[in-house]
Amino acid sequence: MAHALTIGRLARSAGMPAKTIRYYEEVGVLPRPPRTAAGYRQYTEDSVQRLLLIRRARALGVSLQHLKGLVVALDGGSRGALRPRLRELIRAHLGDVQRRIGELEMLRRQLEQVLHSLDTRGRGRPGGRCQCLETVSRA
Repeated sequence: MAHALTIGRLARSAGMPAKTIRYYEEVGVLPRPPRTAAGYRQYTEDSVQRLLLIRRARALGVSLQHLKGLVVALDGGSRGALRPRLRELIRAHLGDVQRRIGELEMLRRQLEQVLHSLDTRGRGRPGGRCQCLETVSRA
């Protein structure tokens, strides 16, 4: 193996804890590396590139389950198949994010209504029943 890296060196190169690397191996996102006779993992520079791809995908919110599908394309040797699969995955994820943004916008409006209600209703009605959260059910 040309210029093997220890897990510590790999972790520093990829900017993530060794514990995370071991986890990625356990769940199948990162292939298990060969080991020395003493049991030390031996990684290559390709492992650094794979971890950087994984880290970027995770930062974009790609699930480990979806990453496993991408890893199959990488390991299958068909790098040409990776780009279309990645494009499809990112489009689907973008759609999910846009849907969640819409839901959060609706929640923001409801919270603003409740806050406005809390600020304006019930003034001058001591002992009156609070109706401040009723606007949410009507919205």
